[in-house]
Amino acid sequence: MSPARTPDEIRASLEHHRRELTTSIERLQADVTELSDWRSQIRRNEKAVVIGTAVAGFVLAGGIGALTGMLRRRRR
Repeated sequence: MSPARTPDEIRASLEHHRRELTTSIERLQADVTELSDWRSQIRRNEKAVVIGTAVAGFVLAGGIGALTGMLRRRRR
């Protein structure tokens, strides 16, 4: 059986855990802020975003169908 803790030991333990919890919450808030900042995400991945946007625009504009049609006409 473990010896009983004194009220001062309990208070010290609670204070220690409170500080740890505060640190964890602050770290979590910083991580959430960073991950939800879409502008910085785009800046960090600018090349991939530009390429993806160009490809999506090409596909949405019917580029694949147009390109296929042009290639078929050349073969004839």
